[in-house]
Amino acid sequence: MIDRTAIRDAASVLVIDRRAKGGPAVLMGMRGAGAAFMPSKYVFPGGAVDPGDALIECAAPDPTCLGRLDAHLRAESGARGPAIAAAALRELAEETGLLVGEPGRAARNWPEYERAGMTPDPSALIYVFRAITPPGRPRRFDARFFMIDAVNIAGDIHDFGNASDELSHLHWVGLSEARRLNLPFITEVVLAEVQALIATARGGPLRPPDSVPFFDNATDTPGFRQIA
Repeated sequence: MIDRTAIRDAASVLVIDRRAKGGPAVLMGMRGAGAAFMPSKYVFPGGAVDPGDALIECAAPDPTCLGRLDAHLRAESGARGPAIAAAALRELAEETGLLVGEPGRAARNWPEYERAGMTPDPSALIYVFRAITPPGRPRRFDARFFMIDAVNIAGDIHDFGNASDELSHLHWVGLSEARRLNLPFITEVVLAEVQALIATARGGPLRPPDSVPFFDNATDTPGFRQIA
């Protein structure tokens, strides 16, 4: 029997459209009312890391990103940086139909990339936040949050025709408006961090933060770290 309360590694992606009318927008969707974890909440595309994510052939993530992903790993965690970054792109593809990659050897067992004949490329992912779900919740995740500029999306960023039904009401929402939606607390915190990073970029390339905030709730004693 699977222990549903065991901490699972997970990845979420904030896709940022800085060309949107009215200012930067982020892609969000709503979880179903019957979901065991965060029902009826607006969230970013994302989900748990699958064992097969470590086997996907894809471009290498940014070295700074990789080093931070492998910092403060839980002893029982089997996921490493490349698998976590790969999971972020897989979940994005499954839940929204949006792909990040280049024409080339298709990722086997990833139908979205196989159909497109594309190799996933996580090098543009920017690792911005990490949080472990506190004890006592029906599901617990060690979630890594990534940001990516929408210019890295292959094809039409408004075409969700290949999205699954895991998230409803998929849409682009202005960053200031997003914080007025029905959000989990940690989603509000991550949005604030990303808004600050976008403001710092001043229209230039989005860059990694000086350090990654980490809400460590693995035990009953919560902690806060900065992953340099």
